[in-house]
Amino acid sequence: MEINKYYLELEKKGYFDTIDKRSKDYREYKEWKVTQIEVISEEYTALKENIEKQPKGLGDTVASVTKATGIDKVVKFLAGDDCGCDERKDEWNDIFKYKAVKCVTEDDYNFLTNFFDTSKGRVDFNQKQRLVDIYNYVFTYNENRNTSCSSCVAKIVKNLERYLSVYK
Repeated sequence: MEINKYYLELEKKGYFDTIDKRSKDYREYKEWKVTQIEVISEEYTALKENIEKQPKGLGDTVASVTKATGIDKVVKFLAGDDCGCDERKDEWNDIFKYKAVKCVTEDDYNFLTNFFDTSKGRVDFNQKQRLVDIYNYVFTYNENRNTSCSSCVAKIVKNLERYLSVYK
């Protein structure tokens, strides 16, 4: 983690744009960058899969409980394979929907991970607008992009950080 901050700080300062591309520092930086891209891509894939696995409504929850307790096997044994469970599950999901959380794009995921790795509690104007846009998309909310309320921005940052930690 310490090496990540080192490279991120140098990258932010533009150090690697100014040094000789044949230098050892630059070669090590490029190797680190490739591993970071692979790691972030794997993390993003895991995040996307975890969000897609979340129950969409009451039907999914009841189905997972009946599967965990073995009730579904008993019902299938007694009523046969076509017991109407799948149709009922879909119907209950439509009637009793959970508030769905959307998956961020890979570009937004990269922005968030970079932001949380390098952020020192300060958010500039462009970062704030990007964070609000991501927050509004993920949570289907309509927070004002031009908010100057520091507690609102802090809430957005906290919720996005929790979102990443829960679904990773």
